[in-house]
Amino acid sequence: MPDRSHDRNRAEDRERNSGGEGGTGGGSPFAGRLRERAAVLGTLDPDAPLDDLEPLRALIGDARVVALGENSHFIREFGLARERVLRFLVQRCGFTALAFEFGFSEGVALDAWVQGAGTEEDFDRQTGAAIPIGLSGPLHWLRRYNRTATLPVRFAGVDVPEAGGSLLPALAPVAEYLREVDPDGLPLVQDAMKIAERFAGASMALAAPAWSRLDTAEQGALSALLTRLRTRLRAMKPLYVERGGRWEYDVALHRAEAACHTDHQFRAMAELYAGRGAVADASAREVFMADSVRWLLDHTPPGTRVVLPAHNAHIQRTPVFFDGRLTSLPMGHHLHHALGDDYFALAMTSVGGRTAEMQLDEHTTFGFRVEDTPLGPPEPGSLEAAVADAGLGSGIALAGLRGHHGPGGTDGGAASGPDRIRMHSGYLHTPVLDAFDGVLSVPVSTVADDLGF
Repeated sequence: MPDRSHDRNRAEDRERNSGGEGGTGGGSPFAGRLRERAAVLGTLDPDAPLDDLEPLRALIGDARVVALGENSHFIREFGLARERVLRFLVQRCGFTALAFEFGFSEGVALDAWVQGAGTEEDFDRQTGAAIPIGLSGPLHWLRRYNRTATLPVRFAGVDVPEAGGSLLPALAPVAEYLREVDPDGLPLVQDAMKIAERFAGASMALAAPAWSRLDTAEQGALSALLTRLRTRLRAMKPLYVERGGRWEYDVALHRAEAACHTDHQFRAMAELYAGRGAVADASAREVFMADSVRWLLDHTPPGTRVVLPAHNAHIQRTPVFFDGRLTSLPMGHHLHHALGDDYFALAMTSVGGRTAEMQLDEHTTFGFRVEDTPLGPPEPGSLEAAVADAGLGSGIALAGLRGHHGPGGTDGGAASGPDRIRMHSGYLHTPVLDAFDGVLSVPVSTVADDLGF
């Protein structure tokens, strides 16, 4: 879930008249190219035949990591679309790993569940504290699929623990690990956990304000303990691997990295809210997510291909700006630089309908309220306006965006394509053709009615 603290570009609360064929921009050259290259899908039903998704195969080519975005969490249509695309990529294209916007540490046990361990009821126990952003449908399908699959599909979380809400899901397993391989190092993690318990919450929206209320001595002590813990894990690697094995060591080290990156994110957000944050300092979570994807590729067989669902603002290849200020270098930016064309970012958006706007509220379960908010008509210059102008607004449109730059090139001219894409009820301003490799657009989005909180 991306940071929303600097999104000041909210749309007016106007009902969208269902996203019909008509557009708002009079038909741009880009809209014409989009119309020529787009495929119209028949359904969002994950259980339906998958033949209409075959154009996606040509779009992604040989990419090893295909990211599936969404312009807002908690949207019914995006959840259905991502599950359907996941099934296509697994069943038709041979993808064998699902990496999700879910805690890396928590995902280790969930992978075992996906492989068939435990009972169906264990899923709720393992995910009950997590923000419900569409994990249930895909993972229950994968568990069923893996029962008979020749090549079972692995699962991995790529995010910081509890969406940044608590260090404990990462630190507690490290404590158990050190108890076995290095009891002398155990006090480092135990002391860190004592401080972490004081601000633990269900998301960063709760934990960050609580962290900021710690006195500066405790904040500094926590950072020092986590840095020493990570350094000791790295320094003791030969001994740890000898005592506990390479896999266990690698998992423990990445859990320690998760705690360090989360701690940095708390400090960066506090500085940001105070109006004195450094440029792009809120990138610690993003680079950890990118590193987690690369960690998965390094710890799975050669040729493994990964499906990566996350918010559009996480998967985009371009830096994130709010109010003209560089806010973060997202996961997709890091993956694009690391993997090149082996990374494919598929944005998901809607021409109209309603969206889930999130309002911070420390008195709620996850630190925010979800408000069912109407979308205004697509703004001129937006990807959604181009979809409507192309006559694709009333269908489920799938289109590649690579190679769409027109005679105006990439210098920001009119022929270079849209300069914004919906984000919740506003817009994220970015050169869309540079940010994403493809788009899946639905005519109308609706807020899921079974959020459970």
